[in-house]
Amino acid sequence: MTVNAFTVDVEDYFQVSAFARQVHPTSWDGYESRVVANTERILDLLSEFRVRGTFFVLGWVADKFPELVKRIASDGHEIGCHSYWHRLVYDLSPQEFRDDLRQSRDAIQQAAGVAVTAYRAPSFSIVRRSLWALEILVQEGFVMDSSIFPVRHDRYGIPEARIVPYRAHTDSGTIWEYPPTVLPVFGYNLPVGGGGYLRLYPYSLTRSALKRVNAVGRPFQIYVHPWEVDPQQPKIAASMRSRFRHYVNLGTTTSKLRSLLQGFQFSTLSSVLHSDSNVARDNTPVKLSGTRQGLPDSTI
Repeated sequence: MTVNAFTVDVEDYFQVSAFARQVHPTSWDGYESRVVANTERILDLLSEFRVRGTFFVLGWVADKFPELVKRIASDGHEIGCHSYWHRLVYDLSPQEFRDDLRQSRDAIQQAAGVAVTAYRAPSFSIVRRSLWALEILVQEGFVMDSSIFPVRHDRYGIPEARIVPYRAHTDSGTIWEYPPTVLPVFGYNLPVGGGGYLRLYPYSLTRSALKRVNAVGRPFQIYVHPWEVDPQQPKIAASMRSRFRHYVNLGTTTSKLRSLLQGFQFSTLSSVLHSDSNVARDNTPVKLSGTRQGLPDSTI
């Protein structure tokens, strides 16, 4: 059976990009934090199924709740960086990105007691105009990124990017890029197995899509946020679209995760990356650029 990747973006409900206009980081301390209890629910679920995953932790969370990060590490999970302030990469200057990266990495490493070399941008915000971030990641010692979503979306995505893991080339060296999972359907990359897509789709559709991904020998990755297992979380007034994206089917997340853990095998992102035979066969570095011509065609 194919081993797939289970990933978690450790952030609180009020820190999401959908509510960025309503909730400024300077006001985060004024909100009821629920990230510890919600992350522990996921940790307990993974422990029940003896699964180790990759947790991309917000630096702010690591500073506020270091014991949570220590537990993630002590449970044997891989720990990555999810920025400090959850600001979109393309809204930052290169120096602002570097400063945020260093601040978050240092906070997470201090709390976890382990080196952090994996990164995921808030809301997958490494897009065409922010591909420069990959070189900074390489310069700062990161070896794996999971931020380039090969879909078309109003907030993120490079639809022509590869749908399988690859080594992205920069002038400072290479970095492994592990894209969130999509299933090509009639020329369209259908995002499957993560976040709002997991909540939005009926489980039967998700299960069928992920089985199709595995059927061609390709591991998939799941991503989830702690607030997605918390249907009782406080509500934040926002636009109808933002509220729909955040609150749709929150009550179904835990049962869907349980079904996935029962029906598929999972491990950390790094473990799956280095055991993927597709990666072993084709690991030539890919030069990414801000033009369509500089991006490889998607293949399954």
